[in-house]
Amino acid sequence: MNLNIKKMLTVAVASTALLAAGCGGGGNKAADAPKKAAENVELQVSAAASLTDAMKDLATMYEKDHSNVKLVYNFGSSGALQQAIENGGAADVFVSAAQKQMNALDEKKLLADGTRVDLLINDVVLITAKDSKLNLPDFKAVLDPAVKHIALGEPKGVPVGQYSEEVFTKLGILDQVKERAVYGSDVRQVLAWVETGDADCGVVYATDAAVSDKVKVAAVAPADTHKPIVYPAAVLKDAPHMEAAKEFLTFIQSDAAKEVFKKYGFTVK
Repeated sequence: MNLNIKKMLTVAVASTALLAAGCGGGGNKAADAPKKAAENVELQVSAAASLTDAMKDLATMYEKDHSNVKLVYNFGSSGALQQAIENGGAADVFVSAAQKQMNALDEKKLLADGTRVDLLINDVVLITAKDSKLNLPDFKAVLDPAVKHIALGEPKGVPVGQYSEEVFTKLGILDQVKERAVYGSDVRQVLAWVETGDADCGVVYATDAAVSDKVKVAAVAPADTHKPIVYPAAVLKDAPHMEAAKEFLTFIQSDAAKEVFKKYGFTVK
């Protein structure tokens, strides 16, 4: 055989072998390739306004260990959040300041099966501005003539407003209180009005009073004057990110999360 032809055949065989090896190698590389990174998720959490500070701390903790998750909070009155969910508003997790709003969603089959939990307990307190000279040793003292404006949560949609009315009804003074009441859209607005002096006193949760250095607690509502203040949490049935939502719900029940809630004055279940 001609030497040049022999060389050409040798090169062709070698090229074919390399091509085959290359194709085989590509398959191995695909098999050995690292798994696709977890999909980035924006987790929508609707939470009662009284949870604002604790939830923000929890977001920092959670996102540190879950780099693909971004927590997007919607804080407000539990009633307003409930209505938004009922009207199709996007949400993965709901944390309410009362059972009433969660019960309403449950009755409409809007909660993911088996996810509802009772998370926290709170207290109702009467507050005044830090420098107030008013002496209000109990809730009946709000009828003191010096008290012109009593800040309360709007009772139709704000749980702290509902608890407030229960207390004043039990004490037999609700009608008189209403004559001086100014109603806030959520508990943080009630707190702000007392802080600024726009209201002489107000009724908020113990945890709201604890985060402000501009108010003081004048009295704590007796436990027998209102329903237990329990915060339930649940994943929504139509949660856009069901598995991520369930993981977050598990996290806020963890020992680490409980310590954060305790720091802000909540009692954990």
